[in-house]
Amino acid sequence: MRDTQSQTTTLDSLPEIIIRYTGGHRAHDSATTITAFTDEATVVDDGHIYHGIAAIEQWLGQSSTEYTYTIEPIAAQVIDNTHYVVTQHLEGNFPGGTVDLRYQFTLNGNGTLIEQLTIEP
Repeated sequence: MRDTQSQTTTLDSLPEIIIRYTGGHRAHDSATTITAFTDEATVVDDGHIYHGIAAIEQWLGQSSTEYTYTIEPIAAQVIDNTHYVVTQHLEGNFPGGTVDLRYQFTLNGNGTLIEQLTIEP
């Protein structure tokens, strides 16, 4: 995703669906988090691609039980009306113990669900 035209925004001014995702993810609430995705959504994380609700739900369950960690959103950018980037600070018992990750969201055409999420440093 290109962000050459991005603008910084406040976390509370992000689309509701991103706020729902980040809140659910932060609370390790997979049931809430999964409702943010389209049925055919794709998540790219740590070199793996998860396509469809079943695969994403499995990824969410695994990521919330494999390590103990906290998540704090620290920055947000608007690329355009369907592309957003949220930088989140994670601390926990995973290798390295701390990392800032860019969560790159692509929303569906009407901005009500997540079509793609790419997570990378």
